[in-house]
Amino acid sequence: MIKQSTDDLIARLDAADRLPGAAELRTLSYDLLGAGLGKSAVDVGCGAGRAVAELAERGARTIGVDPDERMIAVARDRWPEADFRIAGACELPLADASVDGYRADKVFHELAEPERALAEARRVLAPGGRIVLLGQDWDDIVIDSADPILTRTIVHARADLIASPRAARRYRNLLLDAAFDDVVVEVRTGVFTGKSMLPMVTGLAEGARSTGAITREQADGWIAEQRARAEADRLFLALPMFVAAAVKRAGPVPNAREVQGS
Repeated sequence: MIKQSTDDLIARLDAADRLPGAAELRTLSYDLLGAGLGKSAVDVGCGAGRAVAELAERGARTIGVDPDERMIAVARDRWPEADFRIAGACELPLADASVDGYRADKVFHELAEPERALAEARRVLAPGGRIVLLGQDWDDIVIDSADPILTRTIVHARADLIASPRAARRYRNLLLDAAFDDVVVEVRTGVFTGKSMLPMVTGLAEGARSTGAITREQADGWIAEQRARAEADRLFLALPMFVAAAVKRAGPVPNAREVQGS
């Protein structure tokens, strides 16, 4: 997996929050969560805390959790009135049935066992509580290029560096296997044509090169093409974002062996 500094990740997340459609997608997640006055929620993988702050503006008592100490320090500095805690998705510092909502944005693709995280989500959610998952499928990034075969190789090779690159397409079945009800999934596709996406396309190529899937020369040539496209207003990148929501009903938790074998 590609390693990057927390500060670099924060910069990338901040940039993603400013992309066209990002604010609308966050608002959609809050609406699906049913967040509002008197409600409680946990934002898992909260990063620098923007969603926690925005949920608080709606009147929801929200706890932000992230396993990265530096990330939590930045979140606490930015939003000193909010509740941030250091914890991973599979070990939440919350009591059973203690929150009304669970939100995870761009998190599950980083988890080797997303099933464990959903079992934990079910544990902390109160009956009738809602869960919302957001994320991209790393095998489904669409980029226009003069060399579509090389582009396909780059996208797939970069995806293979991620723990669960196709977790987003599995949201519905993962939620059903974890005994959640009323599961709904929709896709919002962002279309990007400006220079703001150059860091992403460069990262895709560099990641693919690091695996040996493409050569240095191929990476440099492909990146140069994308830069030229951006300068000529011809860059095209489409990024489908999957949004899933479900409800926890009262009932038995599925056997872990049954979930793994499904």
